[in-house]
Amino acid sequence: MKPEAEKITLTDELRRRFVWLVQPIAAFLNRLGIRPNLITLTGLFGTLIGSLFLAQGRFTTGALIIGFTSFFDAIDGTMARMRGEPQNFGAFVDSVSDRYSELIIFAALLWYGLSANNDWLTL
Repeated sequence: MKPEAEKITLTDELRRRFVWLVQPIAAFLNRLGIRPNLITLTGLFGTLIGSLFLAQGRFTTGALIIGFTSFFDAIDGTMARMRGEPQNFGAFVDSVSDRYSELIIFAALLWYGLSANNDWLTL
């Protein structure tokens, strides 16, 4: 029986392709003394701001803000790896903030759908 080839996730592939961008930014933020968990929470806050625009039906603005702040999700893990910090707590905070980000985005879209009487969004 052949061993299964290791599957590469989309996140792994994006991390590999954009290492030239993410690593210098992560190194700079580490030199400033900024903690990775602060970057994680900043990304969550940015998602909240972008979702407020989604809830108002301003989808382009909301998507651009959320897209920009999702970049923080790549930076925080890189910062932690560069610092050599234990991964358990940081990974937990990152994972939980990702779930909250998704919840906030879906809630904003639901809010918009209900306020606009858009059955397609609320089914």
